[in-house]
Amino acid sequence: MTQTFEIAIIGAGMAGLSAATALSEAGHRVVLFDKSRGSGGRMSTKRTDSGDLDMGAQYFTARDSHFRQALQGWLDRGWVAEWSPRLFIRNEDELLESPDDQQRYVGSPRMTSLSRGLLENLEFISQTRITGLQHTDDERWELQDDTGASHGPFDRVVVATPAPQAAPLLGAAAHLEQAAAQVQMQPGWTLALGFAEPLDTAVEACFVRVGALDWISRNSSKPGRQGLDTWVLQSNPRWAMGNLETEKSQVCRELSTAFAEVLNIDLPKPAFELAHRWLYARSEGNCNWGALAAPEKGLYVCGDWCLGGRLENAWISGQQAAQTLLERK
Repeated sequence: MTQTFEIAIIGAGMAGLSAATALSEAGHRVVLFDKSRGSGGRMSTKRTDSGDLDMGAQYFTARDSHFRQALQGWLDRGWVAEWSPRLFIRNEDELLESPDDQQRYVGSPRMTSLSRGLLENLEFISQTRITGLQHTDDERWELQDDTGASHGPFDRVVVATPAPQAAPLLGAAAHLEQAAAQVQMQPGWTLALGFAEPLDTAVEACFVRVGALDWISRNSSKPGRQGLDTWVLQSNPRWAMGNLETEKSQVCRELSTAFAEVLNIDLPKPAFELAHRWLYARSEGNCNWGALAAPEKGLYVCGDWCLGGRLENAWISGQQAAQTLLERK
């Protein structure tokens, strides 16, 4: 390598972390920015006295050979572990055990263990919302945050945020802005519940095909989790769209009722409950872009929405953005 770049990556979810690790390993100086206090994006874990609750991505799978190779390294480091829950499907008529034998993985002892592991040795500026990119006279980039502060200059910028947050940053490259603007993101509600006594059910995870819910998991069945009998419920996008402004207390009541109906049990009063709204839970439809780039401007874009969702695809998208950047001399 004949030149070392100063590279800003906006967004410290899986796509941003993937691009950051690849570019750092290639010898470039990388600075990650994120509006949140921690890393991981939708690999979100809420730490509570009742246990660590995975409020975002519930698990991930590994199909791509390059991703499986990276996964093996994470397993060896103890950042992730296999999770083989007793899996069910709830359809209109009944609750059935699922024949699905797909291997699933989770961060250990919490989902954010993976993002924190990937963040090791990377420069990370948290709680900083980047609101604008300014191309300088010497073809570099200055980043402006919502306090009016400036960061930079940087030779290259990788935008790794959900599409609706990416589009306003991409005005310098119209085709990137237009691509991001056309992606529709679906909302979601997540409800975490903790019970002093374990619920009397064989279910540890369930795909729900009826009512308000889309997914149920016995969070405490995941490797390394401690505390109460904890559960995470995720709504389907249709229900979430109709309840974007619903009070959290009402969301808790309605999703708890749906939960009891899925399991066909009388639900005891929970010792703990926590609701979280995701405005950008998942992308609607499937794109197959991999990553987007305006190499002549030093501007790159990645995210799971560039490749049809899923945590694995976010990692692949970040790798592709990094590779495209590295190929541009």
